[in-house]
Amino acid sequence: MAHLLLATNNQDKVHEYSSLLQKLPFELVTPVELGITTVVNEVGESMEENARLKATVLAVESKLIALADDSGVEVDALDGEPGRLSARYAGENASDRDRVNYLLARLKGMPWPQRSACFRCVIAIATPEGEVEFGSGECPGFITFEPRGKHGFGYDPIFYLPELDKTMAELPLAIKNQICHRGQAARKVPQMLERLTDGKYALKGTTIL
Repeated sequence: MAHLLLATNNQDKVHEYSSLLQKLPFELVTPVELGITTVVNEVGESMEENARLKATVLAVESKLIALADDSGVEVDALDGEPGRLSARYAGENASDRDRVNYLLARLKGMPWPQRSACFRCVIAIATPEGEVEFGSGECPGFITFEPRGKHGFGYDPIFYLPELDKTMAELPLAIKNQICHRGQAARKVPQMLERLTDGKYALKGTTIL
C-alpha cells in the first residue's frame, strides 16, 4: 500500500486524521515514524501559506505525498484573531488550557451575541515534485463563557454549536468529524489526491465519511 505522510507530529491531529482518512487506499505515516526531525516554522501570512510550506518541505524530504493543515478559530469581535496564530496565541509553549483561558480573558465581559466565531481549516497536499492542491472547511459557532466537555483538543471546549447545543468537546469523534472544519476539509482529500496522482489510485467517487 502506498504511504501518505501526515505532515504533523501532533498526536491529536494524527488521531483525527487517522479516523477521517481511514477509507483511503494509503497507509498514513508521520514524520517521527520516518525518523524526520525537521521542524517547519509557520512563517506564512495565511493558513494557506503555512499549510503549503509544511506540505512541500516534508514531501521533498520524505519523497512521499504529504498532507499538512493549518487551522484555527477566528473570533469576529477580535477581527479574526487568533486565526492562523491559534496555536501560539498564548505563547510558544502554552498548553491547550492556557490558550483557552487566554481567549476567554480576551472576551471577558463580551455579551453572547458578540461572541460569534468560526473554526477554519486549510489542507495542502504536495508531491515531492512540488505540485500542490488545497482544500478547506469552515464551521460557524460561538465562544462560550467557560469550557465544557472532555473530548477533542485545542479550543474545542469553548466552541459552541447552537444547532446541537453542545461544544465541540462534548461531541464523540464520529459526530465531530461529520460537522467540524477539519472533517469538511478532509472530505475534499480524495479529489485532491485524484488530481495529484492522475487517477493512479482510483479515488474518484471515494467518500471518507
